Amino acid sequence: MNDRYSRQILFPGIGQDGQEKIRRKHVLMIGAGALGSGNAEILVRAGVGKLTIIDRDYVESSNLQRQQLYTEEDVAEKLPKAAAAEKRLRAVNSDVEIVSVIGEATAEWLEETAREVDLIIDATDNFEIRMIINDVSQKYKVPWIYGACVGSFGMSFSILPGKTPCLNCLLRTIPLQGMTCDTGGIISPAVQMVISHQTAEALKILVEDWEAVRSSFVSFDLWRNQYTNMKMSKAKFPGCLSCGESPTYPYLDQENTTKTTVLCGRDTVQIRPASQRELSLEKLADQLRLLGYAVKGNPYLLSVEMGEERMVVFKDGRALIHGTKDLMHAKSIYQRILG
Repeated sequence: MNDRYSRQILFPGIGQDGQEKIRRKHVLMIGAGALGSGNAEILVRAGVGKLTIIDRDYVESSNLQRQQLYTEEDVAEKLPKAAAAEKRLRAVNSDVEIVSVIGEATAEWLEETAREVDLIIDATDNFEIRMIINDVSQKYKVPWIYGACVGSFGMSFSILPGKTPCLNCLLRTIPLQGMTCDTGGIISPAVQMVISHQTAEALKILVEDWEAVRSSFVSFDLWRNQYTNMKMSKAKFPGCLSCGESPTYPYLDQENTTKTTVLCGRDTVQIRPASQRELSLEKLADQLRLLGYAVKGNPYLLSVEMGEERMVVFKDGRALIHGTKDLMHAKSIYQRILG
């Protein structure tokens, strides 16, 4: 191994053996926004063997304040975050195998993918997906690292199946579904602090130093100079349906119906069809132009202007309706354009 990782190898907690372990590991990153881009860059620079990164969104100008992998060029091209992240990460470390997925981390996709990974990192702003991650983690015995931030506040917790409480257990003790970036904004230092906690724990897990993995729930507020470290060993609940004595993994029981979600921090609704579709974007663009719509696009998506609203359509049939938080109104637009 060359001296690329020499400073990391000199660190006693990793060493040569630990670096070899990192090189053999596969990490799944759920989300390529603020937390995902930061986590991904650190792990790729650290020499992780394989990184799979999934994200459903594309790069916008408001992302550049805190999402460190992206540039103004990515905004101008409306690149999906997963594709833009892969491009940048390959330039950072060509030795790492990087797989990018433009789409949503559904229960079905996560169950299939989790069987092949050593660690899952939560970098989403969607609590429903977090609960799916939690159940997948428990079912397939894959560690995962929870992380969230809003305003100047952040939190993180490492979940080891069979050892620590799971996220479902924590919800009985800690209110995790409070303020979101939709109501509180966010400053970049809070993002970086959560990333630091997540990636430090990730390196411990990847080198299999289980004794070093933090067993406490960390939260902080950088603006108010507050830092809390809560022991969570007593939070593990024997009757938990996700990690208890008779688990049923309730969040993997997903109904096969159209899903609508208001995205964090934006007047935007995401619509996911009941079953995945494979659209011909070129054909769809031609049809929409004949109907009088202004359409722009790239190989990954189409952007359709509709007066005060705008619809972005992906190849898998997902769509983002910008300019509204009204779920029924967004559904009507989706039906009008895609049937």
